[in-house]
Amino acid sequence: MSTIGQLSLPSAIKLLFAVCAATSVGMQVPAWGQETVRIGVITDMTGPYSSLSGPGVIVGTQMAVDEMGGKVLGHPIEVISADTGLKPDIATARAREWYDRQNVQMIVESSDSASAVALQKLGADKKITFFHSGTTALTNQDCSPYGIHYAWDTYSMSNGAARAAVQAGGKSWYFISADYVFGKSLEADASKIVRQLGGEVVGSVRHPLNVSDFASFLLSAQQSKAQVIGLANAGGDTQNAVKQAAEFGLGREQKIVPLLMFDSDVKGLGLKVAQGMEFATAFYWDYDDRSREFSKKFFAIQKSMPTMNHAGAYSATLQYLRAVQAAGTFDSDAVMKQLRSAVIDDAFARNGRIREDGRMVHDIYQVRVKKPEESKDASDILKVMQTIKGDDAFKPLAESTCPLVKKK
Repeated sequence: MSTIGQLSLPSAIKLLFAVCAATSVGMQVPAWGQETVRIGVITDMTGPYSSLSGPGVIVGTQMAVDEMGGKVLGHPIEVISADTGLKPDIATARAREWYDRQNVQMIVESSDSASAVALQKLGADKKITFFHSGTTALTNQDCSPYGIHYAWDTYSMSNGAARAAVQAGGKSWYFISADYVFGKSLEADASKIVRQLGGEVVGSVRHPLNVSDFASFLLSAQQSKAQVIGLANAGGDTQNAVKQAAEFGLGREQKIVPLLMFDSDVKGLGLKVAQGMEFATAFYWDYDDRSREFSKKFFAIQKSMPTMNHAGAYSATLQYLRAVQAAGTFDSDAVMKQLRSAVIDDAFARNGRIREDGRMVHDIYQVRVKKPEESKDASDILKVMQTIKGDDAFKPLAESTCPLVKKK
């Protein structure tokens, strides 16, 4: 006989109401008959961002689950994933199915700002914790009480890269930007920094996602006579733009500054092409003993060192599961309260904290690509030039337009 069948009618009715209340807010407790809880990973598995995110995000997430012993509050944890082709409608459809049918308690999204914005809105409706990186809109007008902007954002990355280039004498800028929310946000954040430091933006051009031929865009940048060509794109697009700029000889008279770079981009370009480039990163595998220990374990599985997205997924998952354990519940409000009160300290972040707008504030690093003769092996590609404190790296809370921020 079922559990409900053993109860009196009033008790059974109360139990049914309790179950309905739990399921109506996104399965905050494991469903009856299904003890496994799931963490969903939505990322680009095969497209232009697959090397900087892709399978490595799944590996990082699973490493955190394994570190927790594969269980939380006595429930086994399963990591599931989806490749949505960088399409927000597919991402939200998959996430909705996960929330409604597969007892997914948390989602990590790592590659697509447009999808992240859509998923954060869905997560707010379902009251599901959501970790992401990308456009600063996610902690401004599109913020959510259940969304956490984790590894990096367009402000912190462009802040470091643009500031270094302007201070080195690059006062006039021309942008080549990906024509969607991420590229536009990266360009806008960098332009603000350039102007604040006394520079000027002389023009810009936008390109489709995952384009192979940058000739016309680079020609426009060359004709602008700008001292700096800022690349507001990522992954394969950044690599193609840098390679073709080198072929055209643009780097001799105009400085090429990628506003978002990953270790995987440097390896894709090779040190001969990328040497001397400076950019900001939220993680470098060879930073200290803790980052090296994690990265070597990751390398044993993935056969490459982790990017900041891979390490960020590990940290976000680990901190989420620790918060569930400490709160003693899967209830998202209780878990988010626990997360906001915690000090984030692990292989990825040092003394991080989550602000009321959902931004996880932590140190980032200004790095320079090594010359071929400086590199000891294939993974020895960057030199950390300086550590930028989190309060200086990320957009000040006082400038946030997030409705959750209490105005003083």
